[in-house]
Amino acid sequence: MKTSSVASRTQVTLRPGRHYTESCRKTEAAEEPPSTSAVLNNAEEEPPSKTATRYKRLGHIPDNLWNDWRWHFRNRITTVEQLSQFIPLSSEDSVTPHYLSLIDLNDPDDPIRKQAIPSIQEMTMSALGMEDPLEEKKDSAVPGLVHRYPDRALMVLTNICPMLCRHCTRKREWRNGAWVRNDAEIQVMLDYVRRHKEVRDVIISGGDPLTLSTRRLEGILSKIRAIEHVEIIRIGTRFPVVLPQRIDAELCNMLSKYGPIWLNTHFNHVREITPEAAVACDRLVRSGVPVNNQTVLLRGVNDSVEAQMALCHGLLRIKVRPYYLFQCDEVQGTEHLRTPVEVGIKVIEGMRGHTSGLAIPTFVVDLSHGGGKVPLQPNYVLSETEDELVLRNYEGRVLHYRNPGRGKSPEPAAEVAGVSGGIALKLAPEGERNADRVIVRP
Repeated sequence: MKTSSVASRTQVTLRPGRHYTESCRKTEAAEEPPSTSAVLNNAEEEPPSKTATRYKRLGHIPDNLWNDWRWHFRNRITTVEQLSQFIPLSSEDSVTPHYLSLIDLNDPDDPIRKQAIPSIQEMTMSALGMEDPLEEKKDSAVPGLVHRYPDRALMVLTNICPMLCRHCTRKREWRNGAWVRNDAEIQVMLDYVRRHKEVRDVIISGGDPLTLSTRRLEGILSKIRAIEHVEIIRIGTRFPVVLPQRIDAELCNMLSKYGPIWLNTHFNHVREITPEAAVACDRLVRSGVPVNNQTVLLRGVNDSVEAQMALCHGLLRIKVRPYYLFQCDEVQGTEHLRTPVEVGIKVIEGMRGHTSGLAIPTFVVDLSHGGGKVPLQPNYVLSETEDELVLRNYEGRVLHYRNPGRGKSPEPAAEVAGVSGGIALKLAPEGERNADRVIVRP
């Protein structure tokens, strides 16, 4: 297999890209030091760890380092040589030690491995799909800001991630080198939001925005929160999954000052719900930051009712709401991970009625060419007339449901509504019946 040069172009060890300014480098270098793997390779210096989620090859990492997100970020596995110490392969990638520790090294079809480790199919099937299937560039009002829906705007702050997910919608950015939007570019985005008062919801994304230092992230959030018509700030991040140590007290204390902030994360498999991930999500919720999950439907990872049920139940147990189940986007190099749309519909159908609605995400297709999100559900309506609907329930039973008249006023009630104990009961006039009710709406 030909060795890929992707990692040489996408190393995220603070090398400047076209947007990575000197001031950004100085700020980030103090908190995200360059990558070194000396600790990973020096297995004899520390006694084995008893932490359950670590493999024997990572057991020598002391707890004070394992619990430090900066250590994980600096020690991401990014070369063939490093990764081949753990997994036989012949390509390059970026994966955190935490996420590597979740992979079953004895299973070539491990669902965690499929998300993190390159596959030859990414090249052999690369003719299928598109570079920018959602046409974010077309909907970019200014560089870095996508304004597709009337009341929402997406700010892409960086292309740096702790891990390169193989199903990433923005794979096109991997070849551009590591970059972070500079202050001038962010100012242009903020000015656009200030001018467009219809924007009430701002999503910050990347890459992963939590790769920024907490101080730099706060500088951006404080400016967004100062815009009067912005009601909600959302953060899209996979850190709770791939590097939960990043969700520390410093970050959560900062986020608590700029609410309402909603955080959307990205668990795809129940085995990603580790004790560390549970602690991270608990910290966020206790800081007043609700956590939603956006799963991507992936072949061989979570494309069954059983896998989705286990994932969604696990999410609820750690206070995370299953929000969306996305059909995998038509991105070049992801065709081997995509499933037919009917698989997602069957998954939702198999969950409905067998678990609470709270555990069932909305299955959506984010349409190509910037068409936006479209929800898809099983077809429960078998037929419909003006008077009734014929419906199929989750058990397969066919039931008739009376449909209230369309545009018709109900027939006036008879003067005598009934008889009780031989006494005729009369309906009071409408005004008298409602006289002592609290008026909620004018």
